[in-house]
Amino acid sequence: MTTPLPSRAELAPLFILGPTGSGKSAVALELARLLGAAEIVSADAYQVYRGLGVLTAAPSPEERAAVPHHLVDCMEPTENNDAAAHARRAAAAIAAIQARGARPIVTGGSGLYVKFISHGISPAPPSDPALRAELASLPLPELLRRLQEADPAAAATVDVCNARYVARYLEIVLTGGKPLAHWQQNWREPAGPGWVITRATEELDARLAARCRAMLRGGAIEEVAALASVPLSATAEKTLGLGLIRDCLAGRLSRRDLAPALSLLTRRYAKRQRTWLRREAWLRPLPMGVADSPAAAAARIAEAC
Repeated sequence: MTTPLPSRAELAPLFILGPTGSGKSAVALELARLLGAAEIVSADAYQVYRGLGVLTAAPSPEERAAVPHHLVDCMEPTENNDAAAHARRAAAAIAAIQARGARPIVTGGSGLYVKFISHGISPAPPSDPALRAELASLPLPELLRRLQEADPAAAATVDVCNARYVARYLEIVLTGGKPLAHWQQNWREPAGPGWVITRATEELDARLAARCRAMLRGGAIEEVAALASVPLSATAEKTLGLGLIRDCLAGRLSRRDLAPALSLLTRRYAKRQRTWLRREAWLRPLPMGVADSPAAAAARIAEAC
């Protein structure tokens, strides 16, 4: 007798989230191994790019060989990526995984990318090419000022270091004539259960500092140098740490100062991620400490799902 495939409900995606450096990728990998029939879908805006695997902390070739990964190392750095396109590719990957009778595990830290995968692409007013071009020409401080005037609540939630996100939020508010929250409230229920890894700030900071040093030792500088003549897309240009390493290669920042500067930048990014994650009430906290292994955390998730 043929064993029936699990139902779609039984194969609902599991979301393993957390700030950068929290260990979510390792937990997702252990969970996939524990479940047996499972595959991982990335919700990271930058791990899609070939040639930036070290700088983006993408899963290693060995990890991808052990467990199938999707939306990793699959685009050229000359190509643009955005949350809606990424979510559509993720939806196709998730459907294919479920058709194979396997469980999709979504992990990543890019907020809007995660949200579009977990809750669907939020309806928004039609794009205005002229306005978009105008906003793209403005410096980040001016974009932030305008967004603060037009929609203070949206300004409080946007990634203030990402001009593309700020411009898109402002475009939606201006063309739609309503606050961003109006468009976001139409998101559907999450596609599956989710967990967010939490760590003490001091511990996370130490992990980030160690990871930054490991990245620099592991080839991040050489990656950026190899792309010096490549016209990177607007998305790839936003890769965390890219500008600092370029400064180092150009002699504007010493090798000695590069690691602390990269660590500080990453800590600030993690702080913004934690702020966003705290607002996502559908996520279940998964506290982890120094003594907690990824395998143990994965076992806790497996018991609950």
